[in-house]
Amino acid sequence: MISISPTAIAEIKRMQSKQQKSDLWLLLTVKSGGCSGLFYDLSFTENLANSEPTFNCNGIPVAIDTESLSYLHGLTLDYSEDLVGGGFRFHNPRATSVCGCGNSFSLDSNV
Repeated sequence: MISISPTAIAEIKRMQSKQQKSDLWLLLTVKSGGCSGLFYDLSFTENLANSEPTFNCNGIPVAIDTESLSYLHGLTLDYSEDLVGGGFRFHNPRATSVCGCGNSFSLDSNV
């Protein structure tokens, strides 16, 4: 399905530790918008819809929005820091174009 790099896992755990609740899911969603037509959205949630696929990825409880599932097959979530600051990087082998921001992408219309 998706994979999460060790640096992204460390950052997610760091972010989770700052939350008030300990039983949060990392929710990954694809939404319309952004420079290339679609963009990734990461958030923490404790309330999942019954239809959202869930799995454990190296100790991180992950949920994927049902409508986003087809866009994310093979995705690798990474985290890196540069001169501007740190951020999550999305490596999607199915993306046909990616915006310079790294969060916006497009796919062929037959997805």
